[in-house]
Amino acid sequence: MTVPSYQFLAFALMVALVVRLIRFEPLRNVAILTANVLFLASFAGSPVLFIPFAGFVLFGFAVMRALQSKRVSTLWIWVAATVLLFCWIKRYSVVPPLLFIPGPYVTVGLSYIFFRMLSLIIDVGQGATTKRIGLLEYLNYTLNFTCITAGPIQLYEDYLHAHIPFSAHTLGVSAERITRGLFKVLIVSEVLNAFLHHVIASAAEPGDFATRSYYSALLVSIYPFFLYFNFSGYTDFVIGCAALMGLRLPENFDRPFTSRSFIEFWSRWHISLSNWLKTYVYNPLLSAMLRRIESASIGPFLAVIAFFVTFFLVGAWHGQTSEFLFFGLLQGGGVSVNKLYQVLALRWLGRQGYKALAANPLYAAICRGLTFAWFGFSLLWFWSNWDQLREFVGQLGAVSIVLGVLEVVVVATLALQLWVWVHDGALQLRVRGSALVESRYLRTALCTAAVAALLFTGVVLNAPAPEIVYKTF
Repeated sequence: MTVPSYQFLAFALMVALVVRLIRFEPLRNVAILTANVLFLASFAGSPVLFIPFAGFVLFGFAVMRALQSKRVSTLWIWVAATVLLFCWIKRYSVVPPLLFIPGPYVTVGLSYIFFRMLSLIIDVGQGATTKRIGLLEYLNYTLNFTCITAGPIQLYEDYLHAHIPFSAHTLGVSAERITRGLFKVLIVSEVLNAFLHHVIASAAEPGDFATRSYYSALLVSIYPFFLYFNFSGYTDFVIGCAALMGLRLPENFDRPFTSRSFIEFWSRWHISLSNWLKTYVYNPLLSAMLRRIESASIGPFLAVIAFFVTFFLVGAWHGQTSEFLFFGLLQGGGVSVNKLYQVLALRWLGRQGYKALAANPLYAAICRGLTFAWFGFSLLWFWSNWDQLREFVGQLGAVSIVLGVLEVVVVATLALQLWVWVHDGALQLRVRGSALVESRYLRTALCTAAVAALLFTGVVLNAPAPEIVYKTF
């Protein structure tokens, strides 16, 4: 079942109706599990294809219960075993191919199940979660159909306290969120995807230096917007669907392209993944290094190392190929160099001097442009491969590509600053004490226009729903 789609929306509405009508909690949990299983079953015709998938999920439950009952100790061994089992089932290159399970089997959503499962194992092992978790509750948490295919990643403690009571307000906000998500995915991201393919085809044609640098800039700058509308649209859609069932999912995006540093960017982009890595990788790694090296002067530089390791894993998690490992190097390098710059700037300028520099509008605008350009450049290894990259260099020339990236920095600096001014200015327009852009009247009008556009696209043009990029991870 494709997410988002009208078929999934109908399924979610049916599940929401059943769940809201059932008052007896054990029966409601059974209904939710049935929905989760039915959704998974839509990805394969034979239950046999789910055997490795089911084995991985049940392994996590067995480890979690063993840790709760104190039958096992040495938490790191079980964490390592879970990671290795995940790499084996997902066929990562760290595992010898001879050991792979032969034949096809289902792995949809396994990466997001892995994050939820591993966080639960760690929390239970460290005593952060003391509640005894039954099999039914565990399965509903790990297999939540609203966010199994591409997140967001929700921690167990948040899941426990994420209930949304039903009301007319909940219904209205959910409908608006679902409409916004469908509009982003089915229309905006599809247009951007078509434009990107047009640019790739045009870049292969002969052209002068200015034309080649122009296409280089487009190759760097289009995909970040496509990925944002594709993934944030999916997130809006599933958050809206989950709210109908009474479940509050975490937010995943917060105006990421307004970020003034690469560190800030990763606090606004794929937020649930960033928070997970901060909690279970960055903080433990930095704490371990600080315990071994007790030096106030070296401490900030240890944070540089911890940042690099954490965000290198972002790339490594996304895929098994060398392109994704290089993507991880660029993410880790971007964040760690950003942190190193902050450490050195604080030493050179002092806290007040650095604070004054960061508050300078021109400086902030340039940082915003550099952040966007670096992210767009790094994504070349996310959506293409080495052969395609060699073709781009051969067609466009290395100098044209470098100039294209510089053009992206300049244009992004100006355009994103303009967007910040427009956004902040729009918030100043107030009606009866409330911001006009946040009024229910304007939001209703925009939502109605989006519905009309979706109906035109779906009915008149019969456009197919595009795939969600993060579904493949």
